[in-house]
Amino acid sequence: MKLSIDPKLLAELVAWAARALPARPTAPALAGLLLEADAIDADSGRLTVSAFDYDMSARGSVSCADVAEPGRILLPGRMLAEVARALPTTSFADLAATDTEATIRCGKLDYKLLLLPADDYPTLPAPPEAAGTIDAAALAAAVAQVAPATSRDDTLPMLTGIRLDTDGDGEGDKLTLAATDRYRIAVTDTTWTPNTEGPLSALIPGRHLHDIAKGLGHGIISIGLNDKMVAFTSQDRQTTVRLLDEQFIDYRARVTYDATTTATVDAAQLAAAVKRVALVADRTTAIRLAFTDGEVTVRAGDEDGRGTEALECELKGDPIEIAFQSTYLGDALGAIDGQATIGMTGPVKPALFASEDGSHKQLVMALRVS
Repeated sequence: MKLSIDPKLLAELVAWAARALPARPTAPALAGLLLEADAIDADSGRLTVSAFDYDMSARGSVSCADVAEPGRILLPGRMLAEVARALPTTSFADLAATDTEATIRCGKLDYKLLLLPADDYPTLPAPPEAAGTIDAAALAAAVAQVAPATSRDDTLPMLTGIRLDTDGDGEGDKLTLAATDRYRIAVTDTTWTPNTEGPLSALIPGRHLHDIAKGLGHGIISIGLNDKMVAFTSQDRQTTVRLLDEQFIDYRARVTYDATTTATVDAAQLAAAVKRVALVADRTTAIRLAFTDGEVTVRAGDEDGRGTEALECELKGDPIEIAFQSTYLGDALGAIDGQATIGMTGPVKPALFASEDGSHKQLVMALRVS
């Protein structure tokens, strides 16, 4: 292999693919990034970089200034990412490989990396057929809203996933994402363009989907789906993820109920007040919200210190005081832009936080406090 490439493009592509490298590779080859170079014509070519750990794969391509010798090599992934990030951007980078090592030269900077055995690298899975397309920014925003509600407890795989559902009536364009960690349920509706009729559903590992969403970039993304795998494909990048068991709670029924008391408040202002008041309390201390006509009072603290702040709000129903764990309350408010509607049925019953347009809902467990 021998090629020249813009070092900035190389660094961006390698960094993106390296996010799919396993933390604890089950085989030495899986710690590597696979580089494949092909010539398009006498003056240009393509470099493809891939990562795979059997649960997730990432494959991306970028244009090269010149591919003098096409080839396929496997390099230590994390080391390559560090090297690519360190390359100066004042000149093109030259990459050349022998049977045992690769040389990356950029200006007067020179690196030599030992090759891993490329023949030991597994074949990446073929992506499922495209089920529909979605705007990358819309998908990233929806994932960001529900991802905090995923659990980190791998002993209950269902709780670590983000559920993806479509309305499936053949005409609708609604895509729903949901997550729960038992203490809250987050649900977001967004729009997409389906290619097939009938309902679709999948349970995607939350940490993988969150990482994928952050690296989607801009433009239209194709979503491929079958009973084992989901694929996200842009113009020159593709990621596949193995699905979790499809079992999931009936989240729609749980985020639909009639509240006896409803408060409407600016989400950002209330989130900021919660953050300020919580400065005098530890992370396990409850944040109390006391709703009265025209005002909500935020309180937190113990014998070491107390904080109180009042904000304007609109209240329908009887006054109520309710308490939440600070992180859950902050996540629920942070997922909402503009006005938040908080539906409550009692001081120790879960409360439903909803955006003004109803596209995002989050059911949060209330704390029992004395």
